[in-house]
This record gives sequence, structure tokens and C-alpha cells, in this order.
Amino acid sequence: MDNKTISLKDAVVSQDLEEHPKKRRSLEFIEGVGLVFLGLALITLFFYPGTLAGAFDSVLNTAKPVVVDVFLTGSVGVAVIISVIIGRLLERLGFTDAMMRVFMPTMRFIGVNPAVIIPSVYNIFGDINAAGRISGPLLKRAGATKDEQKLAVATMVQSQQSFSTFMLGMMALNFAGVHVFAVVVVAIFAPLIISPFILSRFIYRDVKPVDLLSAPRFTPTEDFAPTLFKAAREGVELLILVLIPAVALVFCCIGLLDYIGVWQPISDFLERGLLAVNIHPETGVLAILVSPTLAMGQLQAIASTVDPSLVVGSFVLASSGLPLSSLFGQIPVVWAENSDLTEKEAMGAAVLGIVMRLITAVLLAVFLTPLIV
Repeated sequence: MDNKTISLKDAVVSQDLEEHPKKRRSLEFIEGVGLVFLGLALITLFFYPGTLAGAFDSVLNTAKPVVVDVFLTGSVGVAVIISVIIGRLLERLGFTDAMMRVFMPTMRFIGVNPAVIIPSVYNIFGDINAAGRISGPLLKRAGATKDEQKLAVATMVQSQQSFSTFMLGMMALNFAGVHVFAVVVVAIFAPLIISPFILSRFIYRDVKPVDLLSAPRFTPTEDFAPTLFKAAREGVELLILVLIPAVALVFCCIGLLDYIGVWQPISDFLERGLLAVNIHPETGVLAILVSPTLAMGQLQAIASTVDPSLVVGSFVLASSGLPLSSLFGQIPVVWAENSDLTEKEAMGAAVLGIVMRLITAVLLAVFLTPLIV
């Protein structure tokens, strides 16, 4: 910053002080909160000097094994990068457009705007944020009603938000001795048809079939080599800039809650609830709170020793728009910026879709697993 800029700032401050020589800025609420925490910190340092250091050590010891050992130097981090490369390769080979050709006519048959299926299909090979940014404007241009846009969100969150979740989940199913094809068809592809049918009949009823004369094209036009190198870079960016920060944040909170002594009761409650509905408890909690990719990475390592029904239930739950941070953070913001929906409307549709996904996980774990093991 040069001297001219500094002088200008000093002049502005001096002018403000001259105009309000006796006016003192009132204490804001957040400043009061800060003063309370400052006082508590000083008291803690004086009477219990090891408390803050112990809390930081607990946070560090909780986050480090996952961030470093699992993602940075473990197989899960490598699997994320490789899965992104495979997903972009399939996209370059026309898989996304082929699926659009299959499912968009089905939407017309159901009686809804064919564009509602775009975010769900794109989400299978892409990621949930990109699906919202790309699909929101397409739904608006296709004339989709607000109900149809909500339907699109509720259906989208019933498929995995990362292709790495799908790949690791298939490994877990295979290690558990489950018929992978049956689970993938029933859990991944069937909801793309069943969900719009049910929601358009009972909840989001302001729908109308239209004939899209020019369906959007999703197959990249780049050559294979640039596409693969770009995919590898995208995989590293996803790992370093998205997954690791999110996982580190959540495990920091878990470490702090564990140090206070309240995390274990919360974890036990969640695990008992998931086990009661035939979902593997530890990986189910990871999928809900942290990362479905991490959940499937840990599940595939122990799948051969776990009840197959728990593996199926956990895979179906993880193959969704979870974790909760996506439902209450990323999805509402992305769709509010790129569609006609408000953040509240997008969040409501996403929560409805996750509830449907949880019901699907329970039904498939209980009734489908005995038929395919």
C-alpha cells in the first residue's frame, strides 16, 4: 500500500472523528459474545492452563488419522482421483448422453417435464454442485415449473454426489458377496423413475409434459488425452479443496465434542438408530455427518466381515446427497443461485429426497438382500 493510499485513509478517519467528536460506537452483540469468550479463556488459562492445550490435542488426534492416513496417504484419496478419471472417461464416451436418451422420454411418459431428470443423471457421473449449476438454468429454459424444479432436486439427492462413492460402494458390495448388478439397478437407476412418478402424483403436482426439441449435449468435445489429464487434475482438486477441508472441519468438531464428553452419547444414539434399520452403524454415521466417500472407503475394507444386509443398507444410504452439510449448505445455495427456487424451497426438496432415500435403504436391506446373496 503506497503513502498516498495511507494518507487518504487517515484523512477519512480524521474527518469522521471531527464530525462525531463525542459519539462513541455502541457495543454490538457479537462483540459482547467475544468479550465473554475472552473472559472465559483468561479464567481457563489461569485456573486450568492445560484445558485449551488438551482440547487442541484432542481435535488434532481426531482429525489427523482421517485427513492424513485415509485421504492424503491412504487408498481412499487415490480412489477419489481415479474415480473422477473413470467418470469423466465414461462421460467422454457418451454415457451421460446415452442415459439422457433413455430417461428423458420416460419423464414424458410419466407426465413431467423431461428436463427434471437432467440433474439426477448428470449427478451420477459428476458431482452434486456441478449438477445444480448446470441443470438449474437448463430447467428454467425448458419451462419447468417450480414444482418440477423441486421434484428435480428431490430426485437428484437420491443418487450419489460423487462417482468415487459409487466405485468404492461397488467394491464393498462385491466383497460382501452381494449381487452388484441387482443392487445398482434397484438402488441407483430405479429411483430415477419411481421418485418422479410418486412425487408428481402426491406432492409436486404442478407438472406438465413438454416435448424438448433439442436436448442438451453433455459429452465433451475435447480429445481423450486432454480430457483425462483435466479429469486427473479435477480429482486432485476435489480431494484437496473439497473433501479434505470438509472432513477436517467435521472431525475438528467431533474431536472438540469428544473432549467435552458429549460426542459419545450422540454417536451411540445415531449408531443404535441406524443398526435398528439395517444400516451399518459406523459407516452410516460417517455418510450422514462427514462424507459418503469416506464411509464407502471404510466399508469396503471390512465388508467381507459384515452382515450383507448392513452393507446394502449403508451403500444405498451413502449413494445420496449426504452429508448433512450438503443438504443444509451447498444444495440450497447452488440452486437458489441457478434456478427459480429459494434456499428454503431447495432445502425442503432435498430433505424430502433424503427421507425417501432412507426408506429405500431400509426396504432394500431388509427385503432385497436375502434374494441376492
